[in-house]
Amino acid sequence: MLQQLFSPSVQHALDLIGIFVFAISGALLAVRKNFDVFGIAVLAEVTALGGGLLRDLIIGAVPPAAFTDLGYFLTPLLAALLVFFLHPQVERIQAGVNVFDAAGLGLFCVAGTTKAYDYGLGLTSSAVLGLATAVGGGVLRDVLANEVPSLLRWDRDLYAVPAMVGSTMVVLCIRYEALTTVTTALAVLTAFVLRLLAMRYHWRAPRAWNRRSTVAEVEEPAGWEERERQAGGA
Repeated sequence: MLQQLFSPSVQHALDLIGIFVFAISGALLAVRKNFDVFGIAVLAEVTALGGGLLRDLIIGAVPPAAFTDLGYFLTPLLAALLVFFLHPQVERIQAGVNVFDAAGLGLFCVAGTTKAYDYGLGLTSSAVLGLATAVGGGVLRDVLANEVPSLLRWDRDLYAVPAMVGSTMVVLCIRYEALTTVTTALAVLTAFVLRLLAMRYHWRAPRAWNRRSTVAEVEEPAGWEERERQAGGA
């Protein structure tokens, strides 16, 4: 249904931009973990394509787009190469990268939801797969890097929640036969803006009510929050 909003060539370009920015976040984490060039490339590929691969395998869209379009596979490698040689410079423009990451989040959650619905899934399942499309790569990235997934950490700015809102808007529009070019664009924009606001004001999901945990808070090195902000959160 995103095809109603963009021509195939524009949609393909937007997909590649989103993939490129997601790949950068994976490659940067690999550099921080002191991975070698192969590890940087793997984390870039997984972060960029993991969510879409998971969605396509679940809905039966095989072979997945990542294996039928060479651009989808090569774009993360380009991002990995860029980070390998220029990671200090990339770190310095992290704020700009975060904006494109937020845009990719909005596009991917909506695209994932509509594709799942087009393949016959119900509204709830389609929304879940839209969320998985947007955040699945980040979860796989963190697992491979031996990190607690940012999706599960309270000390990360909201990431999954904006994607959930975008996916939910899409399925509600489908339910009430109101999914048009305008409402599709509105869902993308809403997820995008919510993510930007979460980063700007450090919105985070609440922890358990009257929490009495005996687990000590994890002390992070100075400057960790700024360096890892692109990783997202709940």
